[in-house]
Amino acid sequence: MTIRVKRPYNFCAEVHLPASKSISNRALALTALSGGQLAQLSNLSDCDDTTVMLEAMRFPEVIDVKAAGTAMRFLTALLCVTPGTHVITGTERMRHRPIGVLVDALRSLGAQIDYEGEEGFPPLRIAGGTLSGKTIALPGNVSSQYISALLMIAPCLPEGLEVLLQGQVISRPYIEMTMSMMRAFGASVEWKDECSIRVAPKRYTPVPYTIESDWSAASYWYEMVLLSGNMGEVATLKGLFDESLQGDSAVRDVFRRLSVQSMPLSQGTEEPRIHLTRRGAVCEKIEYDCLRIPDLAQTLVVTCALSGIPFRFSGLQSLRIKETDRIAALQTELAKLGVYVEVEGDEAIVWEGPAAQRQGPVAYLQPAEGTAIDTYDDHRMAMAFAPAALVLGSIDINHPEVVSKSYPAYWDDLKRAGFEIEECPPRP
Repeated sequence: MTIRVKRPYNFCAEVHLPASKSISNRALALTALSGGQLAQLSNLSDCDDTTVMLEAMRFPEVIDVKAAGTAMRFLTALLCVTPGTHVITGTERMRHRPIGVLVDALRSLGAQIDYEGEEGFPPLRIAGGTLSGKTIALPGNVSSQYISALLMIAPCLPEGLEVLLQGQVISRPYIEMTMSMMRAFGASVEWKDECSIRVAPKRYTPVPYTIESDWSAASYWYEMVLLSGNMGEVATLKGLFDESLQGDSAVRDVFRRLSVQSMPLSQGTEEPRIHLTRRGAVCEKIEYDCLRIPDLAQTLVVTCALSGIPFRFSGLQSLRIKETDRIAALQTELAKLGVYVEVEGDEAIVWEGPAAQRQGPVAYLQPAEGTAIDTYDDHRMAMAFAPAALVLGSIDINHPEVVSKSYPAYWDDLKRAGFEIEECPPRP
């Protein structure tokens, strides 16, 4: 399917954002490990990634996580301490996403895991049992989901576990999110120093838990507020916690430099909400290390490219192994709009800005007629590029259904904000 997203006559939005899939999936794993009931969880995400986690909680013989990387990593560890033998698999792309580091770590603790296909990749056959071990070492630059998966099962080990992270630690906020949630379920877990985490052998306790809304999803509305050009209040985002577990809440700080201001509002028992307004000047150039917030990279790159703001976003080494190679995907799709970004190694995307001073319309943006943005089975590609309609007038998006991975109501929310969305013939 291909859709055409058209600029609204008057952009104004009041949006109830989806629940965080990162928090939802951790809450599901911790509830299973604590022996709790799913009914104790409030405001679970309705996205694809959480749906497959929910289905997996029945522990069928074969578990298909589809394209859900978080579910693949968390369930691989969870199944190792769950009675029975299970096969866990996924989409073609998932079967080519590496998991060897996690498998090797679990095997060193005594896990019984066999590869059903190519060595180092799903599908996996896992026989649950009792693990043992006091210490395990991992490179700090591996996916934080590997580290979180090991941490969450650590209280189940007879002697607990110490996790040593070697070298630079990426996506640290996701590790800290996991540790905070583990404590909420009764675990004893702490940083011993900058690179080591100690988890005591203390069983979890089932507790009621409410999932907050998703700051990653909020980033696309920050983008829209900037690209709309409106001054004054133009968007209200509901369900966001000002004091958030999510590292992506840093979107507030980045967009403040781009003239979008955030004002939290909560009165009594009223649902928390944040108002977005444009005030002040936009910075002439932005440089930002995204090591702690890699999921915001697509939003930031597209926003700045469409605003004519030169940029250098670094700390992006994990983007090569996401749902797609996000660095290559951004290069390819921005080129369709006349924006040619450069890549430094595997960790930075750089753009020096428009070739000439803009006068009136955004002259350097020259999308080829009939061109559509490809989404590469990646929800964030679709959601980051759709706001381009505010600048270009309209934009075509191929396979828009991919947003169901994290934000199923995205297109409906855009319509409520004034965008026109219509289905059109498939585009190259």
